[in-house]
Amino acid sequence: MSVLEESEYFRGCAWYLSEPRGISQWKGMFMSSDADSKGTTLTRRDFVKRSALSLAALSVPASKFYAAGSDTIKVGLIGCGGRGTGAATQVLLSTNTAVKLWAMGDLFEGQLEKCHAMLTEGAEGRYDREAFKSLASRMDVPKSRQFVGFEAFKGVMGAGVDLVLLTTPPHFRPEHFMAAAKAGKHVFMEKPVAVDPMGIRTVLAAEQIARQKGLSVVAGTQRRHQNHYIDILRRVHDGAIGEILAGQCYWNMGLPWDQFKVPSTAGMSDMEWQCRNWFYTTWLSGDHICEQHVHNLDIMNWGIGEHPVQVVGMGGRQARTGPEYGNIFDHFACEFEYPNGIRVLSMCKQNPGAAYHVCERLVGTEGQTYTDQTVGYIKDLKGNTVYKYEGPNENPYYEEHRALIRSIREGRALNEAQNIAGSTMNAIIGRMSAYTGRALKWDWAMNASKLDLRPAKYEFGVLPLEPVAVPGQTQLI
Repeated sequence: MSVLEESEYFRGCAWYLSEPRGISQWKGMFMSSDADSKGTTLTRRDFVKRSALSLAALSVPASKFYAAGSDTIKVGLIGCGGRGTGAATQVLLSTNTAVKLWAMGDLFEGQLEKCHAMLTEGAEGRYDREAFKSLASRMDVPKSRQFVGFEAFKGVMGAGVDLVLLTTPPHFRPEHFMAAAKAGKHVFMEKPVAVDPMGIRTVLAAEQIARQKGLSVVAGTQRRHQNHYIDILRRVHDGAIGEILAGQCYWNMGLPWDQFKVPSTAGMSDMEWQCRNWFYTTWLSGDHICEQHVHNLDIMNWGIGEHPVQVVGMGGRQARTGPEYGNIFDHFACEFEYPNGIRVLSMCKQNPGAAYHVCERLVGTEGQTYTDQTVGYIKDLKGNTVYKYEGPNENPYYEEHRALIRSIREGRALNEAQNIAGSTMNAIIGRMSAYTGRALKWDWAMNASKLDLRPAKYEFGVLPLEPVAVPGQTQLI
């Protein structure tokens, strides 16, 4: 049973979209809704102008794009790695209504088979999923609905599904989201949603199509569906800490993913090695500031109710010294400047033996907040705790899927794409600044940058890895 009554729960999940002081609708967008790469200028004023979006707008009829009553929602999984397996588990277990895994796709056949076997047989829990038993009764994925290769997503979307889970490496998200929107599919898409400004423009164009069609789009920023975050941020917007002056956010940890490294073997192409080790390559992951730290940056945008206007960042590699670690950095530090002179310090690292620190703070004229993955509280100017959330906190990985399925059942489109596009752009410009050593403005990056990390072609073959960025030498594109 959900923490809140159904109507209250839906409002809680959707609140940040309808709150007048929350991050606003992206007016005008950057691209026409029927193009993938044609850009138009958008100013910060356009972005932050308060939207008329409300719960009434969230209730746009979804016409034929929702399953009412006992209709089975057919799910397609695109990206069968660990996160994809977790998302499939959660969407199937988040509701007692009829939801069935109907089609699957992945770049690698072995990965698809491994995922299918795990879902069929059950698995132990891990950081992002609870232990689960066989889900075979909620699956109907014959070989004819299993698709492999760079265009597997097209097969999944053409297999009669209602909802797609987009859980491939982030690089592929813009193209997959655009395809889903054009095909009239509801979407759950993992964060981040792009790795470069060109990708963000595509995501925003796809969001417009999804909005026009009344499709639900939920992102994997699960803090947006976690009760103590919802509660604390609502209080901030109600004035609990006065006017916001500053913020800090961190994702500092050891070296993750080492156990998942795939060594190069005879006959393995450059493209295959990079795709199998996508978290170590910038063009596929966006670097860890984008792939991981986006969670914390998202809280800053949510709390402040704006996106930053400019950034200056730094970073480098200390622990990742060999070619087996691709071309990403292992630490970043950025200062984001928001409207009204609000400054946010952002830090993220993946270095062994250093302090673990994953949290967010907002500082105002009357106090400050603290949030992390388990707690949230507010202190006054003297450092006294004046409020601490002590209510129930259900697993947000399941809550985000409950919100998605409920919105589909009720025909009330819940669209989170604009917010995750904004937070992803924070991470992208932070990385661009750190890689080049240059300060840069949001508007320039969004409207003028030509950075496009797509390879010339998607095929297993020669693909030299871009060299590790050197601040002061790497060009700002």
